[in-house]
Amino acid sequence: MFLDLRDLQYFEVIAELEHMGRASERLHRTQPALTSCVKRLEEACGAALFERTGRGIRLTAAGKALLKWAQRTRFDVESARREIGDIGRGLAGNIRIGIVPTAAQFLLPPAARELMGEAPGITLRTTVALGDILTPLLRAGEIDLMVGTEGTQEPGFTSKLLAEDPIVVAATSSHDIFKKSRPTLRDLAEYRWVLQPPGAPTRDWLDQTFDRSHLPRPQVQVESTMLLMLPSLIDETGLLSFISRLHLQEGRSGAALREVKVRGVTMRRRMVVTYRESGYLSPAAQRLVVLLAKHGRFRSR
Repeated sequence: MFLDLRDLQYFEVIAELEHMGRASERLHRTQPALTSCVKRLEEACGAALFERTGRGIRLTAAGKALLKWAQRTRFDVESARREIGDIGRGLAGNIRIGIVPTAAQFLLPPAARELMGEAPGITLRTTVALGDILTPLLRAGEIDLMVGTEGTQEPGFTSKLLAEDPIVVAATSSHDIFKKSRPTLRDLAEYRWVLQPPGAPTRDWLDQTFDRSHLPRPQVQVESTMLLMLPSLIDETGLLSFISRLHLQEGRSGAALREVKVRGVTMRRRMVVTYRESGYLSPAAQRLVVLLAKHGRFRSR
């Protein structure tokens, strides 16, 4: 069975858009040309790849199987091209990294500084977002590495621990909570908070902690999806929050924040770097992983 690489590339776009007309517009190819592409693939595979649905089309079971292999083939071809191109170049080239906000603020800058000191010709393309945005990008081969929090490991991915990242209750150093010698969870329930919206792992963990103690959930006065804004919001509003302990080290957030130490209210989170097992990591990307782990261990102390 011979499958043309260009036909597979066109097939991926048709499968994504589920519409010949829109695929024709994106690929700048006529619809008859794309129809011929699908026919060639169907003849080679011996099965129908699409079925009509309303005004569009959708993959059959055979089409879904071919899509998986088409994507894998594209990854392999791209990896081969990059690896061959990197032979003899050493630490050079472009690294595409997806990274969550906390790691982007605390781990990436010192690692990037050191990497560029060793190899000034390296370029970095960063995408800062949460894991639900980054994981599909890694799966699609649009980024080489993903730095995020440890979660359920997907098949075909491998992860390496970078840092322990405890999430703790925090407040401005002048907050009334610090007048209590040993604050309790019940004490925390008396104050207002700035937190991420429900559905965020840290918010859900905190809510469930109050639930288990049969206490009302935190009184949230401000919700924010912008993680990098939380330290400033805590400082300016005087509200309690639940953030990475990294923000409290040496005043790095720019705000005078302190940890509110309450038994049982520390979320143990781990920061990991994830990449595709079968994907190619350039020498530059491998070196960045080493440096991220080095600075992650330093920040975890």
